[in-house]
Amino acid sequence: MFFTNSLENQLQRWNDIIRNQPQNPNAYIRRGMVNFQLAKIDESIQDFDKAEQLDPRLKPYLWQRGLSYYYADRFAEGAQQFEIDLTVNAQDVEETVWRYLCIARLSDVESARNSLLTVKNDPRRIMRSVYDLYAGNCTTDDVLNVGKSEGIKGNFYSHLYIGLYYEAENNLELAQEYIVKAADNYKIDDYMWYLAQVHKHLRRWQ
Repeated sequence: MFFTNSLENQLQRWNDIIRNQPQNPNAYIRRGMVNFQLAKIDESIQDFDKAEQLDPRLKPYLWQRGLSYYYADRFAEGAQQFEIDLTVNAQDVEETVWRYLCIARLSDVESARNSLLTVKNDPRRIMRSVYDLYAGNCTTDDVLNVGKSEGIKGNFYSHLYIGLYYEAENNLELAQEYIVKAADNYKIDDYMWYLAQVHKHLRRWQ
């Protein structure tokens, strides 16, 4: 991963900060995020757990841990984390979509769709379209068209979430096609772009 050196430098920085401030929960969250970006999934979860241990009020805000749970194949814990997140961020489509993805891996897509939690007011048009796809109310082409109309960020999110949708359906060929495109063609300065890179790396997709 071409960005590894920069992330390793960030990791070293957070290691130093934590050495000096071992009771700082935010420092553990930030280091956990860097560990995740480096595909060190178990280490990221340990950091997020430590942050919660230091300040239990953080639990519903640790969406990053939910993502790490997904890649650690800890789907029940992932679904629970995203459910808790929705109590403080009820209009975020990504929280309910990732819960869907965890449930789909735990049981099946039909169970995931039937338990998809309602989100009505996400301000991002592309994410409203993604929600409709996962709810069974539009097609992947509809999502791609909305993404295209919203530039590079819209294109990234449409490709990422279509790829994840296909992975839940166990269509790994299309999952790979869309997630690799998201990672390679639509670089944005966003944690989710790193997630696409991590996904590619862990699945050994080129």
